[in-house]
Amino acid sequence: MTGRGEVTTGALPIGQFVKLVKQTVIRDPLFKNQALRGEVTQWKQYASGHTYFSLRDKDGQMRAVIWKGRCAIDPSIKEGSEVVVLASLDLYIQRGEIQLNVERIEPVSILGELEKAKRLLVEQLRKEGELDRPRHMIPPLPRHIAIITGAGSAALSDMQRLIENRWPGLRRTVIGVLVQGPRATEEIVRGLAAARRLSNPSVAKKRGEPPVDLVIVGRGGGSPEDLWAFNLEPVVRAIIASPVPVVSAVGHESDILVSDLVADLRASTPSDAIERVVPVLPELYYLLDEFEERLSVASRRQIHDSKQLLSILHARLRVAPMAGLNRAKAKVLALSSRIQISAHQSLGLQATRLAHFEASLSAIHPQRVLERGYSMTQTSDGAVLSSVEGLEVGQKIILNFADGSADAEIKNTHTDEEET
Repeated sequence: MTGRGEVTTGALPIGQFVKLVKQTVIRDPLFKNQALRGEVTQWKQYASGHTYFSLRDKDGQMRAVIWKGRCAIDPSIKEGSEVVVLASLDLYIQRGEIQLNVERIEPVSILGELEKAKRLLVEQLRKEGELDRPRHMIPPLPRHIAIITGAGSAALSDMQRLIENRWPGLRRTVIGVLVQGPRATEEIVRGLAAARRLSNPSVAKKRGEPPVDLVIVGRGGGSPEDLWAFNLEPVVRAIIASPVPVVSAVGHESDILVSDLVADLRASTPSDAIERVVPVLPELYYLLDEFEERLSVASRRQIHDSKQLLSILHARLRVAPMAGLNRAKAKVLALSSRIQISAHQSLGLQATRLAHFEASLSAIHPQRVLERGYSMTQTSDGAVLSSVEGLEVGQKIILNFADGSADAEIKNTHTDEEET
């Protein structure tokens, strides 16, 4: 019997076979987080907190389980109820039985209509080719990130902390919006519109900052209803229309939203988004040093090999027949010249690329900005301030300069509208 390229000489133990089947089932994305509809039968809720039942319709049925604490169960659900579940396929090895691990269960009247609308939208986007359109490339060294999420949320705090740990002082603009409730859709669309304006070079120049080149939109985990704004067409269309890359970072790993399907990058959580798009600055400097050393070693080796080849050719010339001596000398001189030019050109090209990369990295380092006469303002807890909005009279702030910092206190604030 064959399995993944391995051949056994006897019968495969049944337990091993069942484990292989389970691994195949749980790895297939087709069997994860599916919305399924059917009638509840054999409904049993045990003292352990687990609930077992079957989900069926006229064409078939399947066993299902809701593990203790996995989700809230509507008290109206009972034997014979029509429900919609969000579930993933699993295999109970001891019995060799396939079952559904249910993450969410609702009466058809609540979740069913939402899922229906979601499926219709996904189908429409697929027909339009939006799901297969070319995606924007995520910048390897983002200069200005716009974060669209709930103001003061735990998700925002986690993202801010991770950015400071990975790339201290990296420019980012937080656009606080409502991420659930009746107004969430228009708020998220408004946030994406604001990020689009900040990506305009002329607008960014007036603000004295680099244009936004990456957008992260999302929120922490919640129920399907809490996350539903990211399944609605206005939000999805706004993501598609973004001129810069958009990262969808909504909920947990198991949550698949329409925003995930159309974004340029899908992150499983807000924290995962930061880990995937913000490099670790010390690691970049380490790689830069390593590339420089590799370039130097490779260049020295190429020149050494060229010299050895010339020595061999000169040695052959000394023993060659006199009749072809002049022609051979000319070829050697031409080859020698080409080898030296090629070696120096290669060395110059690599050195130029290295210098360009080092200059780009240095130019966007916050310390360089400070040395040009600018300062970076932070709150007392370290958050970077890019707007007067939210500042309060009497609030303590920190002014960072190229050669140190100073504590300050807000006496008054003025906006551009007041000046005009």
